[in-house]
Amino acid sequence: MEKVKFLMGNEAIAAGAIHAGVGLVSGYPGTPSTEILESAAKEANGRYYVEWSTNEKAALEVAAGASYSGARTLVTMKQVGLNVASDPLMSLAYVGVKGGMVIVSADDPGPISSQTEQDTRHFARFSKLPCFDPSSPDEAYAMVGAAYEVSEKYNTPVLLRPTTRVCHGCASVTVDDEYVPHTPDGFVKDTQRWVIFPRTSYLNHIRIEERTPVLADEFSECPFNKIEGNGRLGIACGGISYAYVTEAVRILGLADRVSVLKIGTPYPFPEKLAVEFIGNTDKILVAEELDPVIERELVFLCGKHNLPCRVYGKYTGHSPLAGENTVESVMKYLADFAGIDLPESAKTEAPALPVRPPVLCAGCPHRASFLAVKHAMKGRKAVFSGDIGCYTLGNAKPLDMVDTCLCMGADVTIAQGIHRIEPDTVNFSFIGDSTFFASGMTGVANAVYNDCDLVLMVLDNSITAMTGGQPHPGTGRTMMGTDGGKIDLVKVLEGLGVSHIEVVNPFDFFETVNAVKEAAEMKGVKAVICKAPCVNLVKPGKAKVVNDRCVGCRKCINETGCPALVRDGVKKKVVIESGLCTGCGLCANVCPAMAIE
Repeated sequence: MEKVKFLMGNEAIAAGAIHAGVGLVSGYPGTPSTEILESAAKEANGRYYVEWSTNEKAALEVAAGASYSGARTLVTMKQVGLNVASDPLMSLAYVGVKGGMVIVSADDPGPISSQTEQDTRHFARFSKLPCFDPSSPDEAYAMVGAAYEVSEKYNTPVLLRPTTRVCHGCASVTVDDEYVPHTPDGFVKDTQRWVIFPRTSYLNHIRIEERTPVLADEFSECPFNKIEGNGRLGIACGGISYAYVTEAVRILGLADRVSVLKIGTPYPFPEKLAVEFIGNTDKILVAEELDPVIERELVFLCGKHNLPCRVYGKYTGHSPLAGENTVESVMKYLADFAGIDLPESAKTEAPALPVRPPVLCAGCPHRASFLAVKHAMKGRKAVFSGDIGCYTLGNAKPLDMVDTCLCMGADVTIAQGIHRIEPDTVNFSFIGDSTFFASGMTGVANAVYNDCDLVLMVLDNSITAMTGGQPHPGTGRTMMGTDGGKIDLVKVLEGLGVSHIEVVNPFDFFETVNAVKEAAEMKGVKAVICKAPCVNLVKPGKAKVVNDRCVGCRKCINETGCPALVRDGVKKKVVIESGLCTGCGLCANVCPAMAIE
């Protein structure tokens, strides 16, 4: 039974998998993909299995086993998570699957909340896996069902590449409101199929190369790729940029002059459809986010088929090389391309917004941990290697406590490299509890095995905070709503051979300072676990300033950077914003006048 629902793009993707009879959903949280798995979990009701895996590699491998058994599976991650999953991904492209598998890798143009702007469409070509690129939430819903059909027809995983504005945009989506399970037939032993021997890989590689042009022809006929209009000015686009192009053409009144090529399956590229489009245009402007994937394909086809058409885009400076597109930016490039003036309404630029850098929440235990290490290392040569998570914000002043940040888990190993070149430096690694389980344990094992001097600061706030508060192995709660095996951080570190482990509450400030000093004096790998819950898990208290004691030195503001502390411009005293304060007491520990209670 069909219904119209107002859904976020991520909810639509989950709905598409549910209504296709998904049997297992796995993933690792990361904006902009997180809500896909969360939405699937809310609707599960025991009908299918859902898990937050320890990392993206584990998520893909769990899904692979389920797909080998004939179940339809969905794997969710963001674009940098695909790097972590790339080892099984590349091999799985050769081995193939039985039950349909859709791998969602959500790209983040901007980037809005990521380390990179990498483009998953390149991974599709690299791994030779089919890729769908939705332009809207409703199309994302439809593409999931189509992706399962392609997956099972060709026994291959399929990539779905939504971008941030599709993931977090909302629209009315017509959905099939019934769950019809896709019944798996179970795992059938077949070593020629499931064991990746070199000879098998060679034969499978040939099979993959033979299917690519077949898929390209099939995609030329699919509804996600189409030509609109019959003007001699061509516009090629894909993903959310299609929505921007449609709006820009309408505002500029160019509907009679342009034809639009919409690409919903960037790999394999729909060559026949694209050649038809090129042959009916004089010149083409390409509007796409991130890399010139569509543009490169069109340039290649012009050469391959000897078509006298000029292609304009990122290579020619007619569209931006990085960042997001908008309706306004597309209008500007399209007006220039068509040789017309922008309408007056489009020439008005919005005023610049004030810069609002992200900060640690008021009462965040990470602030206390950073400040304790800062106090403990005053006057000493120390490097503070950071990681991906809320605690990355410790780089901002006044804390200024994150000297490096590369990728998840790299804090532990970056510190080891610095130690080998500068052994007189005290090297700290800051890592969160969730990140430790995702990708930190290997680095700790490496440090112990290679006899490195390192202070590991595990910032344990009992949650995966930056991506919205998901559980992890240290919390013991699963996405199926059950109590799983809660893993003890201390026992893990002991098992890895860490020589000294101390657990402290970072809000017991001076105790934490002393624990850090003690660890810094020792040889080998030492760990200080700063354990205090995220502010989202606790009932807030309140602090207050005793006005007749406050001397207006602002040391509490200048040292902690807590957003709940502000200066009264009239009285020249510090005041506490009661709506932000959690009563953590950190400011009271640094106040020289003992004016905060």
